Amino acid sequence: MLAHQLNGAVWRKGSRSNGNGGNNCVEVAFIDEGIAVRDSKNQTGPALLFTSAEWTAFVDSAKDGEFDIA
Repeated sequence: MLAHQLNGAVWRKGSRSNGNGGNNCVEVAFIDEGIAVRDSKNQTGPALLFTSAEWTAFVDSAKDGEFDIA
């Protein structure tokens, strides 16, 4: 699978996560096949993998408020 890519991945946190210790957020890594996402509290745990198209659709939906709690 892609575990070898995740071992060498450069993980990034959102700039707003620094205000609360930086351990209560998700991290993303850009890999050859797309984007990986993991929980910053469990860095050796599982990661979700998205194609570039799936990631773009998710980000666009979040920007449009599709996931907002009413």
